[in-house]
Amino acid sequence: MFEKFFRNHNRKKLTDERFDFLFNVPHEDEYVVFDCETTGLDPKKDDIISIGAVKIKGNKILTNKAIHIYIQQKEDISHKSITIHQIRNCDLEGAIPLQEAIEKFLYYIGNRTLVGYYLEFDVAMINKYIKPMFGITLPNKKEEVSAIYYDKKICTIPQGNIDLRFDTILQDLALPNLQTHDALNDAVMTAMMYVKLERIPKYIGACS
Repeated sequence: MFEKFFRNHNRKKLTDERFDFLFNVPHEDEYVVFDCETTGLDPKKDDIISIGAVKIKGNKILTNKAIHIYIQQKEDISHKSITIHQIRNCDLEGAIPLQEAIEKFLYYIGNRTLVGYYLEFDVAMINKYIKPMFGITLPNKKEEVSAIYYDKKICTIPQGNIDLRFDTILQDLALPNLQTHDALNDAVMTAMMYVKLERIPKYIGACS
């Protein structure tokens, strides 16, 4: 009930009718997994450097339709930031303007459910831009991979502490660790986690 109220309230704030499709009923069995590389961890003051996203349809991860967007920066990337995400200023050749990048991302995700690892942060970063641009926040349904993993894992060790680190989840699910941790590879690895957890629930022990 409250979700519907907030969704309708959000829709009324939309200032650009081109993006009304975001509020449509989501595609069934279609998802978008995305990840952002940023200049820091504070959505209020930091910026997105790149966005990686990949679609899932059924049990298939559509890597051939993935996108990897680099965004032009107002200032040079700091050395401290580079040590975290390994993106140098010279790597931004061919980067596109912020408005174009955000619009490209919105057209890509459509009305699909969004999936991510600690998705709340990435959504907050996107909302930072689309709120002043279009008056709204992302209305898409959202699924958090670490929460799904926790819920399934806690069934097998109810008194245990669940390690929710990205690499630990990958290893526990026997999934490959793509060596370059950029936005796109992280999105693809998160997609693999999601498919294994959601489409093969007995792998880790589902609660009944």
